[in-house]
Amino acid sequence: MTMLSYSSPDEWAARPKSDPAEKIFDLDSLAARITTVKLSGARVVHAHGVFDLLHLGHIRHLRSAKKYGDVLVVTITEDRHVNKGPGRPAFSELHRAEQIAALEDVDYVAISRFPSAVEVITAIRPDVYIKGPDYQVKADDVSGGIDREETAVLAVGGRLEITDDVAFSSSALLNQYFPAFGPEVQSYVRGLKERYTSAEILGHLARLEELRIVVVGETILDEYTYVDQMGKSAKEPVLAMRYSRSETYPGGALAVANHLASFCKSIELVTYVGTSDPQENFIRRGLNTKVRPNFVYKSGSPTIVKRRYVEATLGTKLFEVYHINDAPLAEREEDELCALVDARLHNADAVVVADFGHGFLGKRSRDLLSNSGRFLAVNTQINAANVRFHAISNYARADYVCINESEVRLDARDRVTPLEPLVADLSKRISCDHFLVTRGSLGVEFFSPEGSFCAPSLASTVVDRMGAGDAVLAITSACVAAKIPGDIVAFVANVVGAQKVKVVGNSSAVERVPTLKFIETLLK
Repeated sequence: MTMLSYSSPDEWAARPKSDPAEKIFDLDSLAARITTVKLSGARVVHAHGVFDLLHLGHIRHLRSAKKYGDVLVVTITEDRHVNKGPGRPAFSELHRAEQIAALEDVDYVAISRFPSAVEVITAIRPDVYIKGPDYQVKADDVSGGIDREETAVLAVGGRLEITDDVAFSSSALLNQYFPAFGPEVQSYVRGLKERYTSAEILGHLARLEELRIVVVGETILDEYTYVDQMGKSAKEPVLAMRYSRSETYPGGALAVANHLASFCKSIELVTYVGTSDPQENFIRRGLNTKVRPNFVYKSGSPTIVKRRYVEATLGTKLFEVYHINDAPLAEREEDELCALVDARLHNADAVVVADFGHGFLGKRSRDLLSNSGRFLAVNTQINAANVRFHAISNYARADYVCINESEVRLDARDRVTPLEPLVADLSKRISCDHFLVTRGSLGVEFFSPEGSFCAPSLASTVVDRMGAGDAVLAITSACVAAKIPGDIVAFVANVVGAQKVKVVGNSSAVERVPTLKFIETLLK
Protein backbone atom coordinates (compact mmCIF):
# COMPACT_ATOMS: atom_id res chain seq x y z
CA MET A 1 0.00 0.00 0.00
CA THR A 2 1.01 3.61 -0.48
CA MET A 3 2.83 5.30 2.38
CA LEU A 4 0.59 8.36 2.19
CA SER A 5 -2.72 8.51 4.01
CA TYR A 6 -5.21 6.73 1.73
CA SER A 7 -7.87 4.79 3.60
CA SER A 8 -8.32 1.92 1.11
CA PRO A 9 -6.86 0.38 -2.05
CA ASP A 10 -9.81 1.74 -4.01
CA GLU A 11 -9.13 5.27 -2.82
CA TRP A 12 -5.47 4.91 -3.75
CA ALA A 13 -6.34 3.58 -7.22
CA ALA A 14 -8.74 6.48 -7.80
CA ARG A 15 -6.01 9.12 -7.41
CA PRO A 16 -5.33 11.15 -10.56
CA LYS A 17 -2.74 9.39 -12.70
CA SER A 18 -0.50 12.46 -12.59
CA ASP A 19 -0.30 12.39 -8.79
CA PRO A 20 3.24 11.37 -7.74
CA ALA A 21 1.78 9.87 -4.57
CA GLU A 22 0.52 6.85 -6.51
CA LYS A 23 4.17 5.81 -7.00
CA ILE A 24 4.97 5.73 -3.27
CA PHE A 25 4.68 2.37 -1.49
CA ASP A 26 5.80 0.93 1.80
CA LEU A 27 8.81 -1.30 1.32
CA ASP A 28 7.09 -4.66 1.85
CA SER A 29 4.28 -3.86 -0.59
CA LEU A 30 6.79 -2.58 -3.11
CA ALA A 31 8.83 -5.79 -2.91
CA ALA A 32 5.68 -7.81 -3.68
CA ARG A 33 4.79 -5.50 -6.56
CA ILE A 34 8.27 -5.79 -8.06
CA THR A 35 8.06 -9.58 -7.95
CA THR A 36 4.96 -9.34 -10.13
CA VAL A 37 6.63 -6.83 -12.44
CA LYS A 38 9.62 -9.11 -12.96
CA LEU A 39 7.36 -12.08 -13.75
CA SER A 40 5.97 -10.02 -16.62
CA GLY A 41 9.48 -9.90 -18.14
CA ALA A 42 10.32 -6.30 -17.24
CA ARG A 43 13.90 -5.47 -16.24
CA VAL A 44 14.04 -3.71 -12.85
CA VAL A 45 16.58 -1.00 -12.08
CA HIS A 46 17.13 0.11 -8.48
CA ALA A 47 18.71 3.31 -7.12
CA HIS A 48 19.09 4.11 -3.43
CA GLY A 49 20.17 7.22 -1.52
CA VAL A 50 19.28 10.11 0.74
CA PHE A 51 18.28 12.56 -2.03
CA ASP A 52 18.10 15.36 0.52
CA LEU A 53 18.07 18.26 -1.90
CA LEU A 54 16.82 17.27 -5.35
CA HIS A 55 19.15 18.79 -7.94
CA LEU A 56 20.32 18.41 -11.54
CA GLY A 57 22.80 15.71 -10.62
CA HIS A 58 20.00 13.53 -9.21
CA ILE A 59 17.80 14.14 -12.26
CA ARG A 60 20.57 13.15 -14.68
CA HIS A 61 21.57 10.18 -12.54
CA LEU A 62 18.03 8.77 -12.46
CA ARG A 63 17.49 9.49 -16.16
CA SER A 64 20.64 7.50 -16.94
CA ALA A 65 19.52 4.76 -14.56
CA LYS A 66 16.23 4.27 -16.38
CA LYS A 67 18.12 3.45 -19.59
CA TYR A 68 19.38 0.20 -18.00
CA GLY A 69 15.90 -1.34 -17.78
CA ASP A 70 12.14 -0.96 -18.02
CA VAL A 71 11.13 -0.08 -14.44
CA LEU A 72 13.06 2.29 -12.15
CA VAL A 73 12.69 1.82 -8.40
CA VAL A 74 14.12 4.43 -6.01
CA THR A 75 14.45 3.78 -2.29
CA ILE A 76 15.22 6.54 0.19
CA THR A 77 17.03 6.39 3.53
CA GLU A 78 14.65 7.23 6.35
CA ASP A 79 15.44 10.24 8.54
CA ARG A 80 16.82 8.37 11.55
CA HIS A 81 19.51 6.62 9.49
CA VAL A 82 20.84 9.71 7.70
CA ASN A 83 24.33 10.21 9.15
CA LYS A 84 25.49 13.34 7.35
CA GLY A 85 25.94 15.57 10.36
CA PRO A 86 24.00 18.49 11.88
CA GLY A 87 20.86 19.73 10.21
CA ARG A 88 20.61 16.67 8.00
CA PRO A 89 18.40 15.61 6.46
CA ALA A 90 17.20 19.09 5.59
CA PHE A 91 13.97 17.62 4.19
CA SER A 92 11.87 14.90 5.83
CA GLU A 93 11.65 11.41 4.40
CA LEU A 94 8.10 12.01 3.12
CA HIS A 95 9.11 15.23 1.38
CA ARG A 96 12.13 13.52 -0.17
CA ALA A 97 9.98 10.61 -1.36
CA GLU A 98 7.44 12.94 -2.95
CA GLN A 99 10.18 14.91 -4.73
CA ILE A 100 11.61 11.75 -6.29
CA ALA A 101 8.16 10.41 -7.17
CA ALA A 102 7.48 13.60 -9.14
CA LEU A 103 10.19 12.69 -11.66
CA GLU A 104 8.88 11.18 -14.90
CA ASP A 105 11.63 8.57 -15.10
CA VAL A 106 10.82 7.11 -11.67
CA ASP A 107 8.20 4.34 -11.49
CA TYR A 108 8.20 3.36 -7.80
CA VAL A 109 9.45 4.93 -4.56
CA ALA A 110 9.79 3.54 -1.03
CA ILE A 111 11.34 4.75 2.21
CA SER A 112 13.77 2.21 3.63
CA ARG A 113 13.61 1.41 7.33
CA PHE A 114 17.12 -0.11 7.20
CA PRO A 115 20.44 1.64 7.86
CA SER A 116 22.00 0.41 4.59
CA ALA A 117 20.92 -0.48 1.07
CA VAL A 118 21.86 -4.15 1.43
CA GLU A 119 18.55 -5.20 2.99
CA VAL A 120 16.59 -3.25 0.38
CA ILE A 121 18.49 -4.85 -2.50
CA THR A 122 17.75 -8.27 -1.00
CA ALA A 123 14.03 -7.43 -0.77
CA ILE A 124 13.65 -5.88 -4.25
CA ARG A 125 16.05 -8.21 -6.13
CA PRO A 126 16.78 -5.78 -8.98
CA ASP A 127 18.34 -6.76 -12.29
CA VAL A 128 20.55 -3.68 -12.12
CA TYR A 129 21.63 -1.67 -9.08
CA ILE A 130 22.76 1.87 -9.92
CA LYS A 131 25.24 4.15 -8.17
CA GLY A 132 26.36 7.64 -9.14
CA PRO A 133 29.75 8.88 -10.39
CA ASP A 134 30.95 9.51 -6.81
CA TYR A 135 31.45 5.74 -6.57
CA GLN A 136 33.71 5.30 -9.61
CA VAL A 137 36.62 4.82 -7.17
CA LYS A 138 35.41 2.35 -4.56
CA ALA A 139 38.29 3.17 -2.20
CA ASP A 140 36.85 6.68 -1.76
CA ASP A 141 33.74 5.25 -0.06
CA VAL A 142 34.60 5.67 3.64
CA SER A 143 31.76 3.37 4.73
CA GLY A 144 32.75 0.46 2.53
CA GLY A 145 29.07 0.21 1.66
CA ILE A 146 29.56 0.00 -2.09
CA ASP A 147 31.34 -3.36 -1.78
CA ARG A 148 28.57 -4.78 0.42
CA GLU A 149 25.92 -3.48 -1.98
CA GLU A 150 27.64 -5.06 -4.99
CA THR A 151 27.85 -8.36 -3.13
CA ALA A 152 24.13 -8.14 -2.34
CA VAL A 153 23.05 -7.42 -5.91
CA LEU A 154 25.24 -10.20 -7.31
CA ALA A 155 23.69 -12.57 -4.76
CA VAL A 156 20.19 -11.90 -6.18
CA GLY A 157 21.31 -12.34 -9.78
CA GLY A 158 21.75 -8.68 -10.68
CA ARG A 159 24.71 -6.43 -11.40
CA LEU A 160 26.11 -3.08 -10.34
CA GLU A 161 26.37 -0.15 -12.78
CA ILE A 162 27.89 3.29 -12.20
CA THR A 163 26.46 6.28 -14.08
CA ASP A 164 28.96 8.77 -15.50
CA ASP A 165 27.01 12.03 -15.58
CA VAL A 166 28.43 15.18 -14.00
CA ALA A 167 28.45 14.91 -10.20
CA PHE A 168 26.70 17.42 -7.96
CA SER A 169 26.58 17.39 -4.18
CA SER A 170 23.47 17.96 -2.07
CA SER A 171 25.75 18.56 0.92
CA ALA A 172 27.75 21.25 -0.88
CA LEU A 173 24.58 23.00 -2.04
CA LEU A 174 22.97 22.82 1.41
CA ASN A 175 26.17 24.07 3.07
CA GLN A 176 26.29 27.00 0.67
CA TYR A 177 22.64 28.01 0.52
CA PHE A 178 21.01 26.46 3.61
CA PRO A 179 23.78 26.37 6.26
CA ALA A 180 23.02 24.54 9.50
CA PHE A 181 25.28 26.89 11.48
CA GLY A 182 25.63 30.56 12.28
CA PRO A 183 28.31 32.94 10.94
CA GLU A 184 30.96 31.98 13.54
CA VAL A 185 30.91 28.29 12.65
CA GLN A 186 30.65 29.00 8.92
CA SER A 187 33.76 31.19 9.15
CA TYR A 188 35.58 28.51 11.14
CA VAL A 189 34.71 25.78 8.60
CA ARG A 190 35.81 27.98 5.68
CA GLY A 191 39.16 28.50 7.39
CA LEU A 192 39.55 24.76 7.98
CA LYS A 193 38.74 24.02 4.32
CA GLU A 194 41.47 26.43 3.25
CA ARG A 195 44.01 24.34 5.18
CA TYR A 196 42.72 20.80 4.60
CA THR A 197 40.54 18.79 2.28
CA SER A 198 38.21 16.25 3.83
CA ALA A 199 40.39 13.51 2.29
CA GLU A 200 43.43 14.86 4.13
CA ILE A 201 41.61 14.86 7.47
CA LEU A 202 40.26 11.37 6.87
CA GLY A 203 43.79 10.30 5.98
CA HIS A 204 45.01 11.50 9.36
CA LEU A 205 42.19 9.64 11.12
CA ALA A 206 43.03 6.45 9.24
CA ARG A 207 46.20 6.26 11.32
CA LEU A 208 44.08 5.47 14.37
CA GLU A 209 43.26 2.07 12.88
CA GLU A 210 46.72 0.75 13.81
CA LEU A 211 46.62 1.83 17.46
CA ARG A 212 46.45 -0.61 20.37
CA ILE A 213 44.79 1.12 23.31
CA VAL A 214 44.53 0.27 26.99
CA VAL A 215 41.62 1.93 28.80
CA VAL A 216 41.76 2.15 32.61
CA GLY A 217 38.93 3.41 34.79
CA GLU A 218 35.76 2.71 36.73
CA THR A 219 32.81 0.78 35.36
CA ILE A 220 29.67 2.87 35.75
CA LEU A 221 26.21 1.68 34.78
CA ASP A 222 24.04 4.64 33.82
CA GLU A 223 20.40 3.96 34.59
CA TYR A 224 17.65 6.26 33.33
CA THR A 225 14.39 5.82 35.21
CA TYR A 226 11.57 7.64 33.43
CA VAL A 227 8.61 8.90 35.45
CA ASP A 228 5.38 10.79 34.73
CA GLN A 229 4.27 13.62 36.95
CA MET A 230 1.14 12.86 38.97
CA GLY A 231 0.97 15.89 41.24
CA LYS A 232 1.58 16.91 44.83
CA SER A 233 1.05 14.26 47.45
CA ALA A 234 -2.27 14.75 49.22
CA LYS A 235 -0.77 14.60 52.73
CA GLU A 236 2.85 15.74 52.35
CA PRO A 237 4.75 18.45 50.46
CA VAL A 238 6.11 15.85 48.04
CA LEU A 239 5.82 15.72 44.26
CA ALA A 240 4.48 12.28 43.32
CA MET A 241 5.58 10.51 40.12
CA ARG A 242 4.36 7.41 38.33
CA TYR A 243 7.03 4.98 37.16
CA SER A 244 7.18 4.60 33.37
CA ARG A 245 10.28 2.61 32.37
CA SER A 246 14.00 2.14 33.00
CA GLU A 247 16.95 1.85 30.62
CA THR A 248 20.55 1.01 31.58
CA TYR A 249 23.65 1.76 29.51
CA PRO A 250 27.35 0.88 29.91
CA GLY A 251 29.07 4.06 31.08
CA GLY A 252 32.32 5.26 32.60
CA ALA A 253 35.38 3.42 31.27
CA LEU A 254 33.08 0.98 29.42
CA ALA A 255 31.79 3.86 27.30
CA VAL A 256 35.31 5.15 26.63
CA ALA A 257 36.35 1.70 25.38
CA ASN A 258 33.23 1.37 23.21
CA HIS A 259 33.86 4.77 21.59
CA LEU A 260 37.38 3.72 20.63
CA ALA A 261 36.44 0.28 19.35
CA SER A 262 35.51 1.16 15.77
CA PHE A 263 38.45 3.56 15.35
CA CYS A 264 41.39 1.52 16.67
CA LYS A 265 43.02 -1.86 16.16
CA SER A 266 42.45 -3.31 19.63
CA ILE A 267 41.15 -2.22 23.03
CA GLU A 268 42.13 -3.68 26.39
CA LEU A 269 39.97 -2.53 29.29
CA VAL A 270 41.09 -2.67 32.94
CA THR A 271 38.22 -1.85 35.26
CA TYR A 272 36.44 -3.07 38.36
CA VAL A 273 33.12 -4.55 39.35
CA GLY A 274 31.73 -5.12 42.83
CA THR A 275 31.39 -8.51 44.44
CA SER A 276 27.83 -7.67 45.51
CA ASP A 277 25.53 -7.37 42.49
CA PRO A 278 28.44 -7.31 39.98
CA GLN A 279 26.22 -7.34 36.84
CA GLU A 280 29.16 -8.80 34.95
CA ASN A 281 27.03 -10.50 32.29
CA PHE A 282 25.29 -7.24 31.48
CA ILE A 283 28.66 -5.48 31.28
CA ARG A 284 30.12 -8.06 28.91
CA ARG A 285 27.05 -7.87 26.66
CA GLY A 286 27.30 -4.09 26.58
CA LEU A 287 30.91 -4.02 25.36
CA ASN A 288 31.91 -3.91 21.71
CA THR A 289 33.32 -7.26 20.62
CA LYS A 290 36.74 -5.64 20.02
CA VAL A 291 37.02 -4.69 23.70
CA ARG A 292 38.75 -7.23 25.97
CA PRO A 293 37.72 -6.62 29.60
CA ASN A 294 39.95 -7.37 32.60
CA PHE A 295 38.19 -7.06 35.96
CA VAL A 296 39.33 -6.30 39.48
CA TYR A 297 36.67 -7.49 41.92
CA LYS A 298 36.11 -5.03 44.75
CA SER A 299 34.96 -6.81 47.87
CA GLY A 300 31.94 -5.61 49.80
CA SER A 301 30.96 -3.22 47.02
CA PRO A 302 28.33 -2.98 44.31
CA THR A 303 29.23 -2.27 40.72
CA ILE A 304 28.64 1.47 40.47
CA VAL A 305 25.17 2.42 39.27
CA LYS A 306 24.17 6.05 38.74
CA ARG A 307 20.40 6.19 38.57
CA ARG A 308 18.92 9.31 37.03
CA TYR A 309 15.23 10.04 37.41
CA VAL A 310 13.88 11.71 34.29
CA GLU A 311 10.51 13.31 33.62
CA ALA A 312 9.36 11.27 30.62
CA THR A 313 7.50 13.91 28.61
CA LEU A 314 10.13 16.65 28.54
CA GLY A 315 13.19 14.51 29.19
CA THR A 316 14.15 16.71 32.14
CA LYS A 317 16.43 15.14 34.75
CA LEU A 318 14.95 15.50 38.24
CA PHE A 319 17.66 14.05 40.50
CA GLU A 320 20.07 11.15 40.67
CA VAL A 321 21.05 8.45 43.15
CA TYR A 322 24.50 6.81 43.28
CA HIS A 323 24.82 3.14 44.26
CA ILE A 324 28.48 3.24 45.16
CA ASN A 325 31.24 2.36 47.57
CA ASP A 326 33.97 4.89 46.80
CA ALA A 327 36.43 3.74 49.47
CA PRO A 328 39.91 2.92 48.10
CA LEU A 329 40.70 -0.59 46.91
CA ALA A 330 42.07 -2.98 49.52
CA GLU A 331 45.81 -3.60 49.27
CA ARG A 332 45.33 -7.00 47.65
CA GLU A 333 42.92 -5.50 45.11
CA GLU A 334 45.33 -2.68 44.26
CA ASP A 335 48.09 -5.28 43.80
CA GLU A 336 45.85 -7.04 41.31
CA LEU A 337 45.03 -3.76 39.53
CA CYS A 338 48.69 -2.80 39.18
CA ALA A 339 49.57 -6.27 37.89
CA LEU A 340 46.81 -6.13 35.26
CA VAL A 341 47.86 -2.66 34.11
CA ASP A 342 51.58 -3.42 34.08
CA ALA A 343 51.11 -6.58 32.02
CA ARG A 344 49.23 -4.65 29.32
CA LEU A 345 51.38 -1.55 29.09
CA HIS A 346 54.16 -3.17 27.08
CA ASN A 347 52.03 -3.84 23.99
CA ALA A 348 50.08 -0.59 24.14
CA ASP A 349 50.49 2.40 21.87
CA ALA A 350 48.50 4.53 24.29
CA VAL A 351 46.85 4.32 27.70
CA VAL A 352 43.61 6.24 28.25
CA VAL A 353 42.70 6.81 31.90
CA ALA A 354 39.11 7.74 32.72
CA ASP A 355 39.45 8.50 36.43
CA PHE A 356 36.05 9.25 37.97
CA GLY A 357 37.46 9.54 41.49
CA HIS A 358 35.42 6.68 42.96
CA GLY A 359 38.26 4.88 44.74
CA PHE A 360 39.49 2.68 41.90
CA LEU A 361 42.77 4.47 41.15
CA GLY A 362 44.99 5.26 44.14
CA LYS A 363 48.45 6.78 44.41
CA ARG A 364 50.28 3.55 43.60
CA SER A 365 48.33 2.85 40.42
CA ARG A 366 48.51 6.51 39.34
CA ASP A 367 52.28 6.50 39.83
CA LEU A 368 52.56 3.27 37.83
CA LEU A 369 50.68 4.85 34.96
CA SER A 370 52.62 8.12 35.14
CA ASN A 371 56.02 6.36 35.20
CA SER A 372 55.32 3.68 32.61
CA GLY A 373 56.78 5.55 29.63
CA ARG A 374 53.71 4.75 27.55
CA PHE A 375 51.69 7.54 25.93
CA LEU A 376 49.31 8.53 28.73
CA ALA A 377 46.02 10.37 28.27
CA VAL A 378 44.06 11.31 31.40
CA ASN A 379 40.74 12.74 32.41
CA THR A 380 39.89 13.34 36.07
CA GLN A 381 36.20 14.02 36.13
CA ILE A 382 34.58 15.99 38.90
CA ASN A 383 31.16 14.83 40.03
CA ALA A 384 28.91 15.01 43.07
CA ALA A 385 30.95 12.39 44.95
CA ASN A 386 34.41 13.92 44.55
CA VAL A 387 34.16 17.62 43.71
CA ARG A 388 36.14 18.74 46.75
CA PHE A 389 39.28 16.66 46.26
CA HIS A 390 39.58 15.06 42.81
CA ALA A 391 41.97 16.96 40.51
CA ILE A 392 44.22 16.36 37.51
CA SER A 393 47.32 17.28 39.52
CA ASN A 394 46.92 13.94 41.34
CA TYR A 395 48.91 12.67 38.34
CA ALA A 396 52.64 13.42 38.23
CA ARG A 397 52.85 13.18 34.45
CA ALA A 398 50.72 12.84 31.35
CA ASP A 399 51.18 13.22 27.61
CA TYR A 400 47.64 14.47 27.06
CA VAL A 401 44.94 15.79 29.35
CA CYS A 402 41.30 16.21 28.31
CA ILE A 403 39.16 18.03 30.89
CA ASN A 404 36.51 20.71 30.96
CA GLU A 405 37.08 24.29 31.99
CA SER A 406 35.57 23.88 35.45
CA GLU A 407 38.02 21.04 36.16
CA VAL A 408 40.95 23.27 35.19
CA ARG A 409 39.68 26.01 37.47
CA LEU A 410 39.04 23.59 40.33
CA ASP A 411 42.64 22.39 40.19
CA ALA A 412 43.91 25.99 40.17
CA ARG A 413 41.33 27.20 42.74
CA ASP A 414 40.78 30.13 40.38
CA ARG A 415 37.47 31.27 38.89
CA VAL A 416 38.56 34.44 37.07
CA THR A 417 42.01 34.16 35.48
CA PRO A 418 41.96 33.61 31.70
CA LEU A 419 42.25 29.99 30.68
CA GLU A 420 45.61 30.10 28.89
CA PRO A 421 47.83 31.00 31.89
CA LEU A 422 46.01 28.44 34.04
CA VAL A 423 46.75 25.72 31.50
CA ALA A 424 50.36 26.91 31.16
CA ASP A 425 50.84 26.61 34.91
CA LEU A 426 49.15 23.20 35.03
CA SER A 427 51.31 22.03 32.14
CA LYS A 428 54.44 22.72 34.17
CA ARG A 429 53.11 21.11 37.33
CA ILE A 430 52.24 17.77 35.71
CA SER A 431 54.78 17.78 32.85
CA CYS A 432 52.12 17.66 30.13
CA ASP A 433 52.35 19.50 26.80
CA HIS A 434 48.96 18.71 25.27
CA PHE A 435 45.65 19.85 26.80
CA LEU A 436 42.16 19.87 25.38
CA VAL A 437 39.75 21.98 27.42
CA THR A 438 36.06 21.49 26.65
CA ARG A 439 33.81 24.50 27.19
CA GLY A 440 30.28 23.29 26.46
CA SER A 441 28.45 25.52 23.99
CA LEU A 442 31.65 27.55 23.53
CA GLY A 443 33.41 24.58 21.92
CA VAL A 444 36.95 23.52 22.78
CA GLU A 445 40.47 24.93 23.03
CA PHE A 446 43.49 22.74 22.33
CA PHE A 447 46.89 23.72 23.78
CA SER A 448 50.14 22.22 22.46
CA PRO A 449 53.77 23.23 21.85
CA GLU A 450 52.69 24.18 18.29
CA GLY A 451 50.19 26.71 19.63
CA SER A 452 46.58 26.87 20.79
CA PHE A 453 43.57 26.15 18.58
CA CYS A 454 39.99 27.17 19.31
CA ALA A 455 37.07 25.42 17.66
CA PRO A 456 33.40 26.39 18.09
CA SER A 457 30.72 23.89 19.01
CA LEU A 458 29.16 21.98 16.11
CA ALA A 459 26.18 20.69 18.10
CA SER A 460 22.88 21.64 16.46
CA THR A 461 20.69 19.35 18.57
CA VAL A 462 21.27 18.57 22.24
CA VAL A 463 19.33 15.64 23.69
CA ASP A 464 21.66 14.78 26.59
CA ARG A 465 25.11 16.12 27.48
CA MET A 466 25.93 13.21 29.78
CA GLY A 467 28.87 11.21 28.45
CA ALA A 468 29.96 13.71 25.81
CA GLY A 469 33.23 14.38 27.62
CA ASP A 470 34.02 10.65 27.72
CA ALA A 471 33.52 10.39 23.96
CA VAL A 472 35.75 13.41 23.33
CA LEU A 473 38.42 12.00 25.68
CA ALA A 474 38.37 8.66 23.86
CA ILE A 475 38.74 9.80 20.26
CA THR A 476 41.01 12.81 20.83
CA SER A 477 43.37 10.70 22.97
CA ALA A 478 43.88 8.42 19.99
CA CYS A 479 44.33 11.46 17.73
CA VAL A 480 47.02 13.00 19.94
CA ALA A 481 48.75 9.62 20.30
CA ALA A 482 48.82 9.41 16.49
CA LYS A 483 50.41 12.90 16.32
CA ILE A 484 47.54 14.42 14.35
CA PRO A 485 47.84 18.23 13.98
CA GLY A 486 46.30 20.24 16.81
CA ASP A 487 43.75 22.14 14.72
CA ILE A 488 42.40 18.81 13.44
CA VAL A 489 42.28 17.43 17.00
CA ALA A 490 40.14 20.41 18.06
CA PHE A 491 37.87 19.96 15.05
CA VAL A 492 37.45 16.23 15.66
CA ALA A 493 36.65 16.90 19.32
CA ASN A 494 33.66 19.00 18.30
CA VAL A 495 32.56 16.53 15.61
CA VAL A 496 32.54 13.77 18.24
CA GLY A 497 30.80 15.95 20.82
CA ALA A 498 28.11 17.02 18.35
CA GLN A 499 27.30 13.38 17.59
CA LYS A 500 27.31 12.31 21.22
CA VAL A 501 24.89 14.93 22.54
CA LYS A 502 22.24 13.80 20.04
CA VAL A 503 21.59 10.55 21.92
CA VAL A 504 20.46 9.73 25.44
CA GLY A 505 23.38 8.94 27.73
CA ASN A 506 25.55 6.09 26.49
CA SER A 507 22.74 4.42 24.57
CA SER A 508 25.10 4.22 21.58
CA ALA A 509 28.80 4.76 20.99
CA VAL A 510 30.40 7.18 18.57
CA GLU A 511 31.18 5.17 15.45
CA ARG A 512 33.92 5.60 12.86
CA VAL A 513 31.83 5.61 9.66
CA PRO A 514 29.23 8.23 10.75
CA THR A 515 32.09 10.37 12.06
CA LEU A 516 33.90 10.26 8.72
CA LYS A 517 30.66 10.99 6.86
CA PHE A 518 29.97 13.94 9.18
CA ILE A 519 33.41 15.35 8.32
CA GLU A 520 32.97 14.77 4.59
CA THR A 521 29.57 16.46 4.62
CA LEU A 522 30.72 19.44 6.65
CA LEU A 523 33.71 20.16 4.42
CA LYS A 524 31.92 19.90 1.06
